[in-house]
Amino acid sequence: MPVDTKAATDRLLRFLAVEGVTGQEAAIGRELTAALKESGVPAKAIWLDDANTRIPVPTETGNLIVDLPGRGALHNQPRIMFMTHMDTVPLCAGAKPKKSGRKIVNDAKTALGGDNRCGCGVLVTLAVELEKQQLDHPPITLLFCVREESGLYGARHVKLDELGSPVMAFNYDGGSASNVVIGAVGADRWTVEIFGRASHAGVAPERGISSTMILALALADVKAGGWFGKVVKRKQQGTSNVGPVTGGEGRPAGDATNVVTDYVHVRGESRSHDGKFFKEITKAYKAAFEKAAKKVTNAQGKSGKVKFKAETDYFPFRMKDNLPVVKRAVEAVSAVGGTPNVRTANGGLDANWMVRHGVPTVTFGAGQNEVHTIDEWINLDEYDRACALAVQLATMR
Repeated sequence: MPVDTKAATDRLLRFLAVEGVTGQEAAIGRELTAALKESGVPAKAIWLDDANTRIPVPTETGNLIVDLPGRGALHNQPRIMFMTHMDTVPLCAGAKPKKSGRKIVNDAKTALGGDNRCGCGVLVTLAVELEKQQLDHPPITLLFCVREESGLYGARHVKLDELGSPVMAFNYDGGSASNVVIGAVGADRWTVEIFGRASHAGVAPERGISSTMILALALADVKAGGWFGKVVKRKQQGTSNVGPVTGGEGRPAGDATNVVTDYVHVRGESRSHDGKFFKEITKAYKAAFEKAAKKVTNAQGKSGKVKFKAETDYFPFRMKDNLPVVKRAVEAVSAVGGTPNVRTANGGLDANWMVRHGVPTVTFGAGQNEVHTIDEWINLDEYDRACALAVQLATMR
């Protein structure tokens, strides 16, 4: 079952040329729909769901869903699903992809968008090859998710019944096509608002309460306690990070050096493969900010205040090696000439939510390298293998 690799590469270049940063996936959704129709998929088998109406941040469009009815000897077998995400990180805006030998590189000083136009290319190539070669396969759902890069929102808010109740799924994201990812971390995203008191820093600094100082003391406490960066406590491990520090809505934290800063807004995250431990990391941050707020007082004895909010972004999972989806994945990687590398991921995946929804999901790479950086490039040998792997997974008996 050979795959037309030249056509697959041309398809990938076509998708890379369409901008579609997270939350702005309408254009790439239209391009994918056009390519699917060109491959012979009927228009009635392609639709957008309404996940964007449930996503709490502005999102142009819903998830793109495609129904491929079963064919031949496998037509009545249980439904399986192939999935990827449509969006790219904002750094990809303005990318200029070009082929260079067995790579696709970028002529612009931006990220390339292989994460995850490669996944889009694999899924459309699968639909093309199944139709062109008239291959036997079970009923298949193709799912192209929105807003993966900004919180896994598309996969989180998908309606399972609209997917046809697949018994297993195969997700395409970053890395090698031989990676068989069967688990991933869970994560909290947290925010803290720090409320101080403004005062003239030159005339009456003692009357102010510095939100900036509360932040500094809290972060120093977190660092001293071993809760920042790579976190190892007893036999538990995780990570944490402090992200943007602003005055809220992207404004500077403080408007002048001669005013004691009265408000700071901070965002961060906590991660771990242990579902309880990333909550423990988050708890340590909350305690540090509350402790620091009490320490910073003004001449009248008043202290600062904090409002700390945390939300679980996605839950960790680790599937058993003997699950049918894992066995099928390992066998298929070997069949296309790869060496299966069964592993877990330290980043969140759409698979986190699909497993949470009850659909066991294995994730593969598709040749993406140095993602989310201006050095991003695509390995076309790995991309070709990912396309062949999808066909193998879809047609195995």
